[in-house]
Amino acid sequence: MRTSRCLLIGLIVVAFGATNLMNVSPATAASASEIERSVNSAVKKLAAKYPWTKELAEKAKGVLVFPSVVKGGFMVGGQYGEGALRKQGKTVAYYNTVAASYGLQAGLQRYGYALFFMTDSALQYLDRSDGWELGTGPSVVIVDKGMAGGISTTTASSDVYAFFFDQEGLMAGLGLQGTKITRIKK
Repeated sequence: MRTSRCLLIGLIVVAFGATNLMNVSPATAASASEIERSVNSAVKKLAAKYPWTKELAEKAKGVLVFPSVVKGGFMVGGQYGEGALRKQGKTVAYYNTVAASYGLQAGLQRYGYALFFMTDSALQYLDRSDGWELGTGPSVVIVDKGMAGGISTTTASSDVYAFFFDQEGLMAGLGLQGTKITRIKK
């Protein structure tokens, strides 16, 4: 009885998430110009809503922006998105973000995230790696909206800062564990 109830609740959560994300396009490979447009829009929205991100981006050695990542699952899940690495405001490379997970999970969600590389060594690690699995290599600090007000260019001392934005849908948990970022050709 309890298992049936949990399964029913899980299916309702997935259905609710799916109906809320009907306007989300499927995770397909985008062209360089499509990625560029999406990244430009995301950067403008971030700077307007969170002014400190503009200042942090100016201090950063590079900023990797994934404007739209789609994550979904029921017991087994996955996520995918494409983005651009910018140095001094100019795109220098394209990357994808991929993750798979298993366990107690249900839902469908779309969100974006930006990685602010504050040190040369962190950016070099990304450039040299054959896919960076987050949790290895440079330390990543996930900035939540409450912590964001306390970050400035004088207090930013970690290798990489990650900031999530534009979250839509419903899925328990939002994190970067098990995420692999790989350079792609466009």
